Amino acid sequence: MNITFLGAAREVTGSCYLVETSQVQFLVDCGMHQGGRSAVLRNRRPFAFDPASIDFVLLTHAHIDHSGLLPKLRLEGYAGPIYSTSATIDLLRIMLPDSGHLQEVEAERAAYHHHGGNNHDPIEVTPLYTADQALACLSQMRAVDYDKPANPHASVRCVFRDAGHILGSAIIEVWVSDGVEQRKLVFSGDLGQPGRPILRDPTIIEDADVLLVESTYGNRAHRNFAATLDELVYAVNHTLNDKRGNVIIPAFAVGRTQELLYYFTLLTRDGRFHNLHIYVDSPMATAVTQITLRHMELFDKETKEMLLERRSAVTPKLHFTESVQESMALNKIRTGAIIVSASGMCDGGRVRHHLRYNLGSTQNTVLITGFQAKGTLGRHLVDGVKSVRLFGEEIAVRAEIFTLGGFSAHADQPALLRWMRGFKRPPRQTFIVHGEEDIALGFAHTIGTQLGWHVQVPTEGESARI
Repeated sequence: MNITFLGAAREVTGSCYLVETSQVQFLVDCGMHQGGRSAVLRNRRPFAFDPASIDFVLLTHAHIDHSGLLPKLRLEGYAGPIYSTSATIDLLRIMLPDSGHLQEVEAERAAYHHHGGNNHDPIEVTPLYTADQALACLSQMRAVDYDKPANPHASVRCVFRDAGHILGSAIIEVWVSDGVEQRKLVFSGDLGQPGRPILRDPTIIEDADVLLVESTYGNRAHRNFAATLDELVYAVNHTLNDKRGNVIIPAFAVGRTQELLYYFTLLTRDGRFHNLHIYVDSPMATAVTQITLRHMELFDKETKEMLLERRSAVTPKLHFTESVQESMALNKIRTGAIIVSASGMCDGGRVRHHLRYNLGSTQNTVLITGFQAKGTLGRHLVDGVKSVRLFGEEIAVRAEIFTLGGFSAHADQPALLRWMRGFKRPPRQTFIVHGEEDIALGFAHTIGTQLGWHVQVPTEGESARI
């Protein structure tokens, strides 16, 4: 048996792992690379395998860096099933067509510049896939319930466990027989931080022969969450009441937006915010919020109680924009607005327009609440750039850039180690994935020191014999 690491190896995005035996070939995740022009070109490379030869795909969750190349996989010959939780399928009905639409927009932009004489690769004027092609891919989805066995192949059995990362996210346990013996593989997917609102904590797994574990925050502990909420209250109140400006929050449409709305509501009920006007300017975030409320069975106890609570009618004033005209009208607001908009890394979507109109003023604040991959606009802002280029215009960065490190859908180092200590014995082989190279290598050293496990940090394209 072999596992080939086709993405998220010494980097965070592009999750994709190929498992091969003499009887079966399958993928776990088929994600898009994100972060700059190099990622665009990598997404356009041919797959390192024949898509038609793949028997099935297991999908850990809906984030585009795990799911975003599924339509391309179909276009290049894959016709088999894609297994995921039902909540993940609901999210993909929104996220994949939206990704296809963005591919079409970027292709149109590239075509315009290419014909204008700029040095764009001609291949970029064709979309990676369209919204319609993304929709067609959804016909291959197959729903799997948490904790119930599925048999995608005669030699494979799998169980999806709650990963607590985003709605529908899963740790996948996979038992694979190669005709001689059976081995158990565990794919952590993205693990959530325990004790966070809305979703349940990640499921503890007790045994595995082979473990692939994420390491996004494998080098640090998240800031104390009470302190993070204090920072949120300070940043918002200081901007709205003292500076008389706006707060722009680039937020992932899936998970982060819903978590922010939860805390804005909770803190308003507790009297720490007053008369907030929150504009959710992301059609995807609006749709995902509706889907989230349809899956209350996946919520933790505290969130269910909060939603049922009727002790207080004091809540923020929420505005969900729908049309482009409504979105454009937000840019005329000079004070008093909290605008939550995608994309979370500022690399696309409506938030770039809001940054264009708000970055240049010291009155305003940009709140960064999530991971920013290398090469993204969000990462540049966090790193302190003095100006950015938006829509062909150089924009000075005068707004305050406020990073709230405690907001993360990923487990931090202590939580990752705590989850790994749930194994009754060390796996025979452990691979550290889904982390920037220095972080993944550092986390491997920490595991060796604290747990005594032997671990490996694979490179992209590397194959390991199991």
